[in-house]
Amino acid sequence: MLKHLEQQLAEREAQSLRRHRRVAETACAPLQSVTAHDGAPRELLTFCSNDYLGLANHPLLIEALAEGARLYGAGSGASHLISGHSRAHALLEDELAEMLSPHGPELRALTFCTGYMANLALLTALGDAQTTIYSDLLNHASLIDGARLAKAAVYTYPHNDLAGLERRIAACSTPRKLIVTDGVFSMDGDLAHLPQLLALAERHDAYVVVDDAHGFGVLGVQGRGVLSHFGLCSERLICMGTLGKAAGVAGAFVAAHRTVIDWLVQSARAYIYTTASPPAVVHAVRASLRLIRGDEGEQRRRHLVELVTAFRRGVPEVLGELLSARGWQLAASQTAIQPLVVGSSEDALAMSAALESQGLWVPAIRPPTVPSGSARLRITLSAAHGPGDVERLLSALKSAGKDMG
Repeated sequence: MLKHLEQQLAEREAQSLRRHRRVAETACAPLQSVTAHDGAPRELLTFCSNDYLGLANHPLLIEALAEGARLYGAGSGASHLISGHSRAHALLEDELAEMLSPHGPELRALTFCTGYMANLALLTALGDAQTTIYSDLLNHASLIDGARLAKAAVYTYPHNDLAGLERRIAACSTPRKLIVTDGVFSMDGDLAHLPQLLALAERHDAYVVVDDAHGFGVLGVQGRGVLSHFGLCSERLICMGTLGKAAGVAGAFVAAHRTVIDWLVQSARAYIYTTASPPAVVHAVRASLRLIRGDEGEQRRRHLVELVTAFRRGVPEVLGELLSARGWQLAASQTAIQPLVVGSSEDALAMSAALESQGLWVPAIRPPTVPSGSARLRITLSAAHGPGDVERLLSALKSAGKDMG
């Protein structure tokens, strides 16, 4: 087996597909000390985290985490259904349910350790043998894996292809139908056509699972997410959101009709058979929600929009000739995720290395995370960045592109 694995690793290396970890020596922030491949730490200006509101190192959250540890200790000790469901968990679920259903149908929320586990729980619990799952081609890996583990039939439809999806659903013979989609697609930054998907679900008696990992906290009224962004409320909507991206801490939740949540508690193996998140972490998430919903959260969202606008305005001005000459493309995204698609894995790695030589950390994303031939720099902006950081990024991209020859 070892010889086989060594051969597989060598093949990935030859195809510029081998992954390597980096060691962050300091807290998540725009300027971060990172240990490079040569073992020497270096301060880098980062454009790679999902800390969209810049809350991961917020003093109030640090204090809330410490307060939570003083109140509840370091760990939960057991699964939610044994003894691990703390008062912090119960309060957070109530607050999430209230936040996400202020004017629509009453929701309930269920918390998870990670978004990956939440999606596995959702799709395996709902995707029985009498269900068909319809999954967008560009969905996150956790949705893809959840669908694979479910007992349901699975159909993958081309990205945002509503006409093709409706033809397939109209011909569906199973009693239950589940449309599954990212809200904000993590590698492209574009949005699902959720109003049309919900209308389609209503026509064909289907339900819609929305992974709002990259919208919660950033989009919508008070950061309520992509459903709020589109003004959608329906008992046919099942929303998963994460708490380690814009919320700056860790964990995830599912918000849905109370019957769905009750069923997950009874049958979702990824919920039932794992230790609950540390209550101290959950306590810190509650502090994060207060920031997200308050004046500071609104100010940070406005600032993030300004940074995205400045970056997109600057790309054609600073990089126009370079993009045209190389055939590179900035994805059509209005979110904090701004991918620069360069095509080959070799070019993506070369650009990432060239940026690092200038003191910037921008990761190269390659297959199988993205389709073959669409390797990219996944540039992410944070409310913790300033206008000068965007200017420096644009200048570095231009210099790195020219130096590639």
